[in-house]
Amino acid sequence: MRLNFCILTSVLLLAMFSNCKKSGGTPVGGGTKPAADTFVFKGADVSWITQMEASGIKFYNSTGTAMDGMALLQTFGINSIRLRAWVNPAGGWCNTADVVAKAVRAHKLGLRILIDFHYSDTWADPGHQAPPAAWTSYDLPTLVNAVTTYTQGVLDTLRAAGVVPSWVQIGNETNNGMLWPLGQASTNMAGFAALINAGYKAVKAVSDTTKVIVHISNGFDNSLFRWMFDGLTANNAQYDIIGMSLYPTADNYVSYNQSCATNMNDMVTRYNKPVMVVEVGMPENQPATCEAFITDLIHKVRAVTGGKGLGVFYWEPESYNNWQGYGLGAFDNSGKPTVAMNAFLQ
Repeated sequence: MRLNFCILTSVLLLAMFSNCKKSGGTPVGGGTKPAADTFVFKGADVSWITQMEASGIKFYNSTGTAMDGMALLQTFGINSIRLRAWVNPAGGWCNTADVVAKAVRAHKLGLRILIDFHYSDTWADPGHQAPPAAWTSYDLPTLVNAVTTYTQGVLDTLRAAGVVPSWVQIGNETNNGMLWPLGQASTNMAGFAALINAGYKAVKAVSDTTKVIVHISNGFDNSLFRWMFDGLTANNAQYDIIGMSLYPTADNYVSYNQSCATNMNDMVTRYNKPVMVVEVGMPENQPATCEAFITDLIHKVRAVTGGKGLGVFYWEPESYNNWQGYGLGAFDNSGKPTVAMNAFLQ
Protein backbone atom coordinates (compact mmCIF):
# COMPACT_ATOMS: atom_id res chain seq x y z
CA MET A 1 0.00 0.00 0.00
CA ARG A 2 1.34 3.41 -0.93
CA LEU A 3 0.84 6.20 1.60
CA ASN A 4 -0.59 8.95 -0.59
CA PHE A 5 -3.06 6.47 -2.08
CA CYS A 6 -4.04 5.48 1.48
CA ILE A 7 -4.56 9.12 2.44
CA LEU A 8 -6.81 9.78 -0.55
CA THR A 9 -8.77 6.60 0.09
CA SER A 10 -9.18 7.47 3.75
CA VAL A 11 -10.47 10.97 2.99
CA LEU A 12 -12.99 9.68 0.48
CA LEU A 13 -14.21 6.93 2.77
CA LEU A 14 -14.52 9.20 5.78
CA ALA A 15 -16.64 11.56 3.71
CA MET A 16 -18.84 8.87 2.23
CA PHE A 17 -19.59 6.53 5.10
CA SER A 18 -20.57 7.53 8.60
CA ASN A 19 -22.89 4.77 9.77
CA CYS A 20 -21.83 1.26 10.74
CA LYS A 21 -23.50 -1.89 12.00
CA LYS A 22 -21.83 -4.51 14.13
CA SER A 23 -21.75 -8.07 12.89
CA GLY A 24 -23.25 -10.86 14.92
CA GLY A 25 -20.21 -12.97 14.06
CA THR A 26 -21.70 -15.09 11.27
CA PRO A 27 -20.53 -14.94 7.68
CA VAL A 28 -22.43 -12.73 5.30
CA GLY A 29 -22.76 -13.07 1.56
CA GLY A 30 -23.18 -16.84 1.67
CA GLY A 31 -20.81 -19.64 2.55
CA THR A 32 -20.46 -21.99 5.47
CA LYS A 33 -18.85 -21.01 8.73
CA PRO A 34 -16.06 -23.49 9.56
CA ALA A 35 -15.22 -24.48 13.11
CA ALA A 36 -13.98 -21.53 15.13
CA ASP A 37 -10.76 -23.35 15.98
CA THR A 38 -9.74 -23.88 12.34
CA PHE A 39 -6.24 -22.40 12.44
CA VAL A 40 -5.25 -19.41 10.35
CA PHE A 41 -2.41 -16.95 10.79
CA LYS A 42 -3.64 -13.63 12.12
CA GLY A 43 -1.20 -10.87 11.41
CA ALA A 44 -0.45 -7.18 11.47
CA ASP A 45 1.95 -5.07 9.47
CA VAL A 46 3.49 -2.77 12.10
CA SER A 47 6.33 -1.32 10.05
CA TRP A 48 5.65 2.18 11.42
CA ILE A 49 5.97 1.15 15.05
CA THR A 50 9.58 2.18 15.72
CA GLN A 51 9.08 5.51 13.97
CA MET A 52 5.93 6.12 16.00
CA GLU A 53 7.72 5.26 19.23
CA ALA A 54 10.61 7.58 18.34
CA SER A 55 8.02 10.35 17.96
CA GLY A 56 6.80 9.71 21.50
CA ILE A 57 3.63 7.85 20.56
CA LYS A 58 2.42 5.20 23.00
CA PHE A 59 -0.13 2.38 22.88
CA TYR A 60 -2.68 1.60 25.58
CA ASN A 61 -4.93 -1.29 26.51
CA SER A 62 -8.63 -0.83 27.29
CA THR A 63 -7.90 0.24 30.87
CA GLY A 64 -5.46 2.92 29.76
CA THR A 65 -2.29 1.06 30.72
CA ALA A 66 0.62 1.70 28.35
CA MET A 67 1.91 -1.45 26.63
CA ASP A 68 4.40 -2.49 24.01
CA GLY A 69 2.49 -2.20 20.75
CA MET A 70 3.32 -5.66 19.48
CA ALA A 71 2.48 -7.28 22.81
CA LEU A 72 -0.81 -5.39 22.86
CA LEU A 73 -1.74 -6.71 19.42
CA GLN A 74 -0.83 -10.19 20.59
CA THR A 75 -3.57 -9.98 23.25
CA PHE A 76 -6.06 -9.76 20.37
CA GLY A 77 -4.90 -13.01 18.81
CA ILE A 78 -2.26 -11.59 16.48
CA ASN A 79 0.34 -14.34 16.00
CA SER A 80 2.35 -12.93 13.08
CA ILE A 81 4.04 -9.63 12.23
CA ARG A 82 4.69 -8.25 8.73
CA LEU A 83 7.54 -5.79 8.11
CA ARG A 84 8.32 -3.88 4.93
CA ALA A 85 11.93 -3.61 3.81
CA TRP A 86 13.27 -0.66 1.85
CA VAL A 87 16.78 -0.57 0.39
CA ASN A 88 18.04 2.92 1.27
CA PRO A 89 15.11 4.98 2.54
CA ALA A 90 15.32 8.64 3.47
CA GLY A 91 15.42 8.87 7.26
CA GLY A 92 16.39 5.22 7.66
CA TRP A 93 13.01 3.84 8.72
CA CYS A 94 12.39 0.37 7.24
CA ASN A 95 16.02 -0.06 6.23
CA THR A 96 17.74 -3.32 7.11
CA ALA A 97 18.77 -2.26 10.62
CA ASP A 98 15.24 -1.07 11.46
CA VAL A 99 13.66 -4.23 10.01
CA VAL A 100 15.99 -6.44 12.05
CA ALA A 101 15.29 -4.50 15.27
CA LYS A 102 11.53 -4.94 14.84
CA ALA A 103 11.85 -8.57 13.79
CA VAL A 104 13.92 -9.41 16.88
CA ARG A 105 11.27 -7.81 19.10
CA ALA A 106 8.51 -9.79 17.44
CA HIS A 107 10.51 -13.01 17.58
CA LYS A 108 11.10 -12.59 21.32
CA LEU A 109 7.32 -12.41 21.76
CA GLY A 110 6.92 -15.70 19.91
CA LEU A 111 5.43 -14.06 16.83
CA ARG A 112 6.06 -15.32 13.30
CA ILE A 113 7.67 -12.92 10.83
CA LEU A 114 6.75 -11.96 7.26
CA ILE A 115 9.31 -9.78 5.44
CA ASP A 116 7.85 -7.65 2.65
CA PHE A 117 10.59 -6.66 0.20
CA HIS A 118 9.55 -3.58 -1.79
CA TYR A 119 12.84 -3.51 -3.77
CA SER A 120 12.73 0.27 -3.64
CA ASP A 121 13.88 3.12 -1.44
CA THR A 122 10.24 4.03 -0.80
CA TRP A 123 6.66 2.82 -1.32
CA ALA A 124 6.08 0.24 -4.04
CA ASP A 125 2.50 -0.41 -5.14
CA PRO A 126 0.48 -1.02 -8.33
CA GLY A 127 1.26 2.46 -9.67
CA HIS A 128 4.82 2.89 -8.41
CA GLN A 129 7.62 0.36 -8.67
CA ALA A 130 10.72 2.55 -8.82
CA PRO A 131 14.04 0.76 -8.38
CA PRO A 132 16.38 1.91 -5.61
CA ALA A 133 18.43 4.91 -6.66
CA ALA A 134 21.60 2.83 -6.59
CA TRP A 135 20.10 0.34 -9.06
CA THR A 136 18.68 2.67 -11.71
CA SER A 137 21.44 2.14 -14.27
CA TYR A 138 21.36 -1.66 -14.09
CA ASP A 139 20.49 -3.89 -17.02
CA LEU A 140 18.28 -6.91 -16.35
CA PRO A 141 21.06 -9.43 -15.55
CA THR A 142 22.65 -6.96 -13.13
CA LEU A 143 19.25 -6.24 -11.59
CA VAL A 144 18.65 -9.96 -11.11
CA ASN A 145 21.99 -10.22 -9.32
CA ALA A 146 21.13 -7.20 -7.16
CA VAL A 147 17.85 -8.79 -6.08
CA THR A 148 19.69 -11.99 -5.18
CA THR A 149 22.47 -10.25 -3.25
CA TYR A 150 20.23 -7.79 -1.41
CA THR A 151 17.57 -10.36 -0.48
CA GLN A 152 20.09 -12.87 0.80
CA GLY A 153 21.98 -10.15 2.65
CA VAL A 154 18.92 -8.99 4.59
CA LEU A 155 17.92 -12.56 5.43
CA ASP A 156 21.46 -13.47 6.49
CA THR A 157 21.44 -10.44 8.81
CA LEU A 158 18.12 -11.55 10.28
CA ARG A 159 19.39 -15.10 10.76
CA ALA A 160 22.51 -13.81 12.50
CA ALA A 161 20.17 -11.98 14.90
CA GLY A 162 18.29 -15.22 15.57
CA VAL A 163 15.31 -14.62 13.27
CA VAL A 164 14.24 -16.87 10.40
CA PRO A 165 11.11 -15.47 8.73
CA SER A 166 8.20 -17.80 8.11
CA TRP A 167 7.40 -15.93 4.89
CA VAL A 168 9.04 -13.51 2.47
CA GLN A 169 7.32 -11.40 -0.16
CA ILE A 170 9.22 -10.86 -3.38
CA GLY A 171 7.75 -7.46 -4.18
CA ASN A 172 4.79 -5.51 -2.85
CA GLU A 173 1.47 -5.25 -4.73
CA THR A 174 3.19 -6.23 -7.97
CA ASN A 175 0.06 -5.98 -10.16
CA ASN A 176 2.29 -5.03 -13.09
CA GLY A 177 5.58 -6.44 -11.90
CA MET A 178 8.33 -4.59 -10.03
CA LEU A 179 11.58 -2.72 -10.60
CA TRP A 180 10.23 -0.87 -13.61
CA PRO A 181 10.79 -0.72 -16.48
CA LEU A 182 12.83 -3.92 -16.73
CA GLY A 183 10.49 -5.94 -14.51
CA GLN A 184 7.23 -4.44 -15.76
CA ALA A 185 4.98 -7.44 -16.33
CA SER A 186 2.82 -5.96 -19.08
CA THR A 187 5.87 -5.40 -21.28
CA ASN A 188 8.30 -8.00 -19.93
CA MET A 189 6.65 -10.81 -18.01
CA ALA A 190 9.76 -12.91 -18.52
CA GLY A 191 11.84 -10.21 -16.85
CA PHE A 192 9.46 -10.05 -13.89
CA ALA A 193 9.58 -13.84 -13.57
CA ALA A 194 13.38 -13.72 -13.61
CA LEU A 195 13.33 -11.24 -10.74
CA ILE A 196 10.86 -13.39 -8.80
CA ASN A 197 13.12 -16.39 -9.31
CA ALA A 198 16.16 -14.43 -8.13
CA GLY A 199 14.34 -13.58 -4.91
CA TYR A 200 13.04 -17.11 -4.51
CA LYS A 201 16.48 -18.66 -4.83
CA ALA A 202 17.97 -16.14 -2.41
CA VAL A 203 15.31 -16.93 0.20
CA LYS A 204 15.78 -20.68 -0.12
CA ALA A 205 19.58 -20.31 0.07
CA VAL A 206 19.14 -18.89 3.58
CA SER A 207 16.18 -21.00 4.73
CA ASP A 208 14.48 -23.74 2.74
CA THR A 209 11.55 -23.67 5.19
CA THR A 210 10.70 -20.01 4.52
CA LYS A 211 7.77 -19.65 2.12
CA VAL A 212 7.89 -17.18 -0.77
CA ILE A 213 4.87 -15.01 -1.57
CA VAL A 214 3.99 -13.16 -4.77
CA HIS A 215 1.62 -10.36 -3.75
CA ILE A 216 -0.82 -8.34 -5.85
CA SER A 217 -3.66 -6.08 -4.76
CA ASN A 218 -7.44 -6.17 -5.36
CA GLY A 219 -8.10 -9.67 -4.11
CA PHE A 220 -11.63 -9.43 -5.52
CA ASP A 221 -10.33 -9.18 -9.13
CA ASN A 222 -10.02 -12.71 -10.49
CA SER A 223 -9.14 -11.59 -14.01
CA LEU A 224 -6.12 -9.66 -12.70
CA PHE A 225 -4.92 -12.65 -10.71
CA ARG A 226 -5.37 -15.05 -13.63
CA TRP A 227 -3.48 -12.72 -15.95
CA MET A 228 -0.58 -12.38 -13.54
CA PHE A 229 -0.24 -15.97 -12.42
CA ASP A 230 -0.87 -17.42 -15.88
CA GLY A 231 1.98 -15.20 -17.06
CA LEU A 232 4.30 -16.19 -14.25
CA THR A 233 3.46 -19.87 -14.77
CA ALA A 234 4.22 -19.59 -18.48
CA ASN A 235 7.60 -18.10 -17.59
CA ASN A 236 8.47 -20.72 -14.96
CA ALA A 237 8.36 -18.42 -11.97
CA GLN A 238 8.95 -20.09 -8.60
CA TYR A 239 6.90 -19.15 -5.55
CA ASP A 240 5.00 -20.87 -2.74
CA ILE A 241 2.01 -18.67 -1.85
CA ILE A 242 -0.31 -16.24 -3.63
CA GLY A 243 -0.76 -13.07 -1.58
CA MET A 244 -3.45 -10.44 -1.96
CA SER A 245 -4.69 -7.14 -0.53
CA LEU A 246 -8.32 -6.24 0.17
CA TYR A 247 -9.50 -2.72 1.06
CA PRO A 248 -13.29 -2.56 0.74
CA THR A 249 -15.64 0.19 1.85
CA ALA A 250 -18.43 -0.08 4.37
CA ASP A 251 -21.05 -0.55 1.67
CA ASN A 252 -19.24 -3.11 -0.51
CA TYR A 253 -17.28 -5.35 1.86
CA VAL A 254 -19.88 -8.11 1.60
CA SER A 255 -19.52 -8.38 -2.16
CA TYR A 256 -15.74 -7.86 -2.01
CA ASN A 257 -15.36 -10.66 0.52
CA GLN A 258 -17.47 -13.00 -1.58
CA SER A 259 -15.49 -12.16 -4.72
CA CYS A 260 -12.25 -12.60 -2.78
CA ALA A 261 -13.42 -16.02 -1.55
CA THR A 262 -14.23 -17.06 -5.11
CA ASN A 263 -10.84 -15.80 -6.27
CA MET A 264 -8.95 -17.57 -3.48
CA ASN A 265 -10.60 -20.88 -4.32
CA ASP A 266 -9.84 -20.37 -8.01
CA MET A 267 -6.18 -19.68 -7.26
CA VAL A 268 -5.92 -22.88 -5.23
CA THR A 269 -7.60 -24.94 -7.95
CA ARG A 270 -5.87 -23.32 -10.92
CA TYR A 271 -2.29 -23.12 -9.59
CA ASN A 272 -2.31 -25.52 -6.63
CA LYS A 273 -0.95 -22.79 -4.35
CA PRO A 274 -2.18 -21.69 -0.93
CA VAL A 275 -3.40 -18.12 -0.53
CA MET A 276 -2.93 -15.43 2.12
CA VAL A 277 -4.57 -12.03 2.54
CA VAL A 278 -1.52 -9.98 3.53
CA GLU A 279 -3.19 -6.56 3.73
CA VAL A 280 -6.62 -5.40 4.87
CA GLY A 281 -7.93 -2.15 6.32
CA MET A 282 -10.99 0.05 6.78
CA PRO A 283 -11.48 3.58 8.21
CA GLU A 284 -10.73 3.77 11.91
CA ASN A 285 -13.99 5.63 12.55
CA GLN A 286 -15.97 2.59 11.34
CA PRO A 287 -14.65 -0.01 13.80
CA ALA A 288 -17.80 -2.11 14.09
CA THR A 289 -18.11 -2.43 10.33
CA CYS A 290 -14.41 -3.23 10.14
CA GLU A 291 -14.90 -5.96 12.76
CA ALA A 292 -17.71 -7.43 10.67
CA PHE A 293 -15.58 -7.25 7.52
CA ILE A 294 -12.57 -9.02 9.03
CA THR A 295 -14.68 -11.56 10.91
CA ASP A 296 -16.38 -12.56 7.68
CA LEU A 297 -13.10 -12.59 5.73
CA ILE A 298 -11.43 -14.86 8.29
CA HIS A 299 -14.37 -17.27 8.00
CA LYS A 300 -13.92 -17.30 4.24
CA VAL A 301 -10.17 -17.85 4.47
CA ARG A 302 -10.80 -20.80 6.79
CA ALA A 303 -13.21 -22.25 4.23
CA VAL A 304 -10.77 -22.14 1.26
CA THR A 305 -10.48 -25.41 -0.63
CA GLY A 306 -8.20 -28.00 0.96
CA GLY A 307 -7.37 -25.86 3.97
CA LYS A 308 -5.18 -23.68 1.76
CA GLY A 309 -6.40 -20.35 3.11
CA LEU A 310 -3.49 -19.37 5.35
CA GLY A 311 -4.29 -16.11 7.06
CA VAL A 312 -5.28 -12.44 7.22
CA PHE A 313 -3.01 -9.47 8.05
CA TYR A 314 -4.16 -5.95 9.00
CA TRP A 315 -2.06 -3.16 7.50
CA GLU A 316 -0.73 -0.84 10.24
CA PRO A 317 -3.57 -1.27 12.76
CA GLU A 318 -1.53 0.52 15.44
CA SER A 319 -1.58 3.83 13.56
CA TYR A 320 -3.85 6.45 15.11
CA ASN A 321 -4.55 10.16 15.47
CA ASN A 322 -3.90 10.73 11.76
CA TRP A 323 -0.37 9.35 11.89
CA GLN A 324 1.28 10.16 8.54
CA GLY A 325 -2.19 11.13 7.31
CA TYR A 326 -3.34 7.50 7.41
CA GLY A 327 -6.92 6.84 8.48
CA LEU A 328 -7.38 3.09 8.09
CA GLY A 329 -5.90 1.98 11.40
CA ALA A 330 -7.65 0.01 14.15
CA PHE A 331 -6.77 2.19 17.16
CA ASP A 332 -8.76 5.20 18.36
CA ASN A 333 -7.35 8.67 18.90
CA SER A 334 -6.48 7.86 22.52
CA GLY A 335 -4.15 5.07 21.40
CA LYS A 336 -6.41 2.16 22.35
CA PRO A 337 -7.47 -0.69 20.03
CA THR A 338 -10.98 -0.38 18.62
CA VAL A 339 -13.50 -3.21 18.42
CA ALA A 340 -12.16 -3.90 14.90
CA MET A 341 -9.36 -5.87 16.53
CA ASN A 342 -11.89 -8.21 18.17
CA ALA A 343 -12.25 -9.95 14.81
CA PHE A 344 -8.84 -11.56 15.37
CA LEU A 345 -9.99 -13.14 18.65
CA GLN A 346 -12.29 -15.61 16.88
